[in-house]
Amino acid sequence: MMKNVLLISLVAIVALSCKTDTDKKVWEYPETEKSDVVFTYFGEDVAGPYQWLENDTSKETEAWVTAQNEVTFAYLNSIAFRDDIRARLEKIWDYPKQSAPYHIADKYLYYKNDGLQNQSVLYIKDNIEDEGLILLDPNKLSKDGTVALAGSSMSHDGKYLAYGISRSGSDWKEYFVKEIESGNDLSDNLQWIKFSGVAWYGDGFFYSRFPEPESGDELSGMNKDNRIYYHKLGDNQSDDQLIYEDPENDAWSFSPRVTDDEAYLIISVSESTSGNALYIKNLNDENAKIEKIVTHFDNDFWVLDHIDGKLMLMTNYQSPKYKLMAIDPNKPQPEHWEDIIAEMDYVLRGVSPIGGKLIARYMKDAHTVVKVFDINGTYLYDVDIPVLGTVSGFGGEKEDMETFYTVTSFTTPATIYRYDIENNESELYKSSEIDFDETKYETKQIFYESKDGTKVPMFIVHKKGIELDGNNPAILYGYGGFNISLTPYFSITRLIWLEQGGVYAMANLRGGGEYGEDWHKAGTKMRKQNVFDDFIAAAEYLIDEDYTSSDRLAIMGGSNGGLLVGAVTNQRPDLFQVAIPAVGVMDMLRYHLFTIGKYWASDYGTSEDSKEMFEYLRAYSPIHNIESGKEYPAVLVKTADHDDRVVPAHSFKYIATLQEHYKGENPVMIRIETKAGHGAGKPTQKIIDEYADVYAFIFDNMGITPVYE
Repeated sequence: MMKNVLLISLVAIVALSCKTDTDKKVWEYPETEKSDVVFTYFGEDVAGPYQWLENDTSKETEAWVTAQNEVTFAYLNSIAFRDDIRARLEKIWDYPKQSAPYHIADKYLYYKNDGLQNQSVLYIKDNIEDEGLILLDPNKLSKDGTVALAGSSMSHDGKYLAYGISRSGSDWKEYFVKEIESGNDLSDNLQWIKFSGVAWYGDGFFYSRFPEPESGDELSGMNKDNRIYYHKLGDNQSDDQLIYEDPENDAWSFSPRVTDDEAYLIISVSESTSGNALYIKNLNDENAKIEKIVTHFDNDFWVLDHIDGKLMLMTNYQSPKYKLMAIDPNKPQPEHWEDIIAEMDYVLRGVSPIGGKLIARYMKDAHTVVKVFDINGTYLYDVDIPVLGTVSGFGGEKEDMETFYTVTSFTTPATIYRYDIENNESELYKSSEIDFDETKYETKQIFYESKDGTKVPMFIVHKKGIELDGNNPAILYGYGGFNISLTPYFSITRLIWLEQGGVYAMANLRGGGEYGEDWHKAGTKMRKQNVFDDFIAAAEYLIDEDYTSSDRLAIMGGSNGGLLVGAVTNQRPDLFQVAIPAVGVMDMLRYHLFTIGKYWASDYGTSEDSKEMFEYLRAYSPIHNIESGKEYPAVLVKTADHDDRVVPAHSFKYIATLQEHYKGENPVMIRIETKAGHGAGKPTQKIIDEYADVYAFIFDNMGITPVYE
C-alpha cells in the first residue's frame, strides 16, 4: 500500500536551525507520506491520508515514530535548564509515601514507596502499629519498573492474594495467586483480562476475560465477546467454568463481584462508560439462575454489599445526584426498592457500611463532605475534614469499629487519619514527610460564566502575594467527560510550576460529574461543545482577571482531556501560548473502531449514528479542523506505544496533520514514550523524565528560565 516505505525514516533525521535575522527557530519535521484513502459518511467523502499510521505494528509506523522522537528529543535536549528541572523533580519526589491501611481477615494491607521506587510495594501486618512485611514488591518483576501491579484481592479467609500485573502500561492484565503464609506463588496464571478484578467464592473466584486476540491486534483490535468464568485454585485457565456470556450482544462487558458473605454473585453489565444493567445470582441455591434485575443502561447501579437480608444499592435511578437504596432479593424488581439515604443537594460519591454505620462521601462544589448515618439511613453527624480537599478511604470489614481515611488538596500532601467510628473522632495517623511549606501557597475557588451563562467552578492555586498584573505563567487543566469529577489533589509534579511563581487552574467543566448526572449529560453528544466553551471561558477569565495573558498561558489535558485541548486549540489558538494534549481522542470519526472505543459512544455518539451526529463530530474533531494559514500555539503531543485504551494512532494522525498545515515558528511536536500505556502503572523515573520534558517545553516557549536555589 505504501510507496517508498522507508522514505520517512531517511527524511526524518532533520536538523534544528536558527534564523539569524530574527533569532527564531525553524522546525523541520519528518515527511509523513500521504495516501489517497477516503472514508464515506452519509454520502460525504472524508480524506484519511494518514490512516496507515493506525497500523501500530508496521515497519513504516515504527520508522515514523523513531523519526518524530528524533526531532522532539533533539529540541528538548537543547533546552539548557531541562536537566535542572529534572534534578529538582527528583529531589522533591524523594520522600516516603504510603496509602491508608485496609483491614481484612485480621490483617492490614497498605502500599508504601520509600521515595524514588518505580512502583509502590504492598505490605501486610497483623498489628496496626507495626511496619509489617512485604507481601508483594512489583519492582522485582522487571528491571526497568515497567511491570506494574494492576489490582489485588485477598480471599475472605485471608489465605490467598490474587494479583494482576500490567506490562508496559497496557490495560491487559495477567493474574497470579500468592499463598500469603508462605509468600509463594501458586501455579495459577490467567490471561487476557481487562477491566475486571477477581471475586472470591469458595475455593476460587469469578472473573471476566476476552478471547485471546489475533497476533498483531493485541493493542489496537476491538475487544468483543467478554465472558464471566469461575476459576478454581490449581486449575489451568483452559479448564475454567463458563458462568455467563451473551453472544447476541458481543460488545457488552461483564464485571462480577461477590458479597462479603458469599451469598450473592453480582454482575454489572456495560455497553459504555455510563450506565449499567444489573444481574444477581443466589449462590446459596445451587439451582438458582442468574436473575436480570435491571436490563437497561439508562442509569448507574452499584451494589455495595448484602446486609441484614438486603442488597444495598447506590444509584442515580430517578436521582441524578445519587442515593442509597435497599433491594429485597426475594422481590428484586425496582418497584419494591426502598430508599435508605435519599438524594441530597450534594452528589453522593460513595458509602462505606462499617461499624454499624453508613459513612457517606459527598461532593459539594467539587470538594468532599463526609456524613455519617445509622444503618437505617438516619443522619447522625458530619466528619470534620481539616481542609478544602478530597477524602478517600473508610474501608474495612462491616464489624470494624475503626477505619482510616486520607485527605489531600492542591497544597496538602496525602495525610492519613485514624477514625473512631462510634465516637466520631479522628486522630492523625501518618503525615507526609515531603519538604514543602504549604503555608506559602493559597487555593481559591471561583465561579465564572460560560458562553451560555452557565456558572462553572474553577480552582486557582498560586503563591501567596503574587501580583495580578497579567505576567504570571499559568497552566489551565480540564477534562469534562464521562461523569468523571476533578477534585483537589496533591501532585509533586505541580510543585515545579508553583514554586516558580506559576498559577495552576483546574476548571470543573460540564461533561464531568461534579453536579451529578445532569451536569454530565450537559457535556455529551450534541452538547459536547459546551465543554469546549466552558474551557475557553475559563481561559478568558484568567486573562481578564490578570492572572496571566495569552502569551503566558498553557493548557493541559489527557485522554478525553486531550480531545479537549486539541479541540480548543483549533477553535481559539489565540488564547494560548502552549498546548499539551496527552493520549487524546483526536479522530472523532473513527475512535469507536479500536479496543474499547465503542464504550465511549454514550458520551460522544459515533459517526455511524446519523448524518447529524457525523456532522457534529466532524465539526470539532481535532484532526479534521486543523487549518492552513492559522497561527497555532506551541504544541507538545504526548502518547505511548502501549496505550491500548486511546490508541496512539490518534496522536500520530493529529501531529502529522498539524505539521503538514502549520508553517509558523512555534514547535509542534510529539513525544512518544516507549514501554508505557495510557498512564496507569508508569514507573517513577518515566514520570520524572516526562514532566521534566513538559515543563522545559512550556517554560522555553514562554521565554522563561526557571531558577532553583
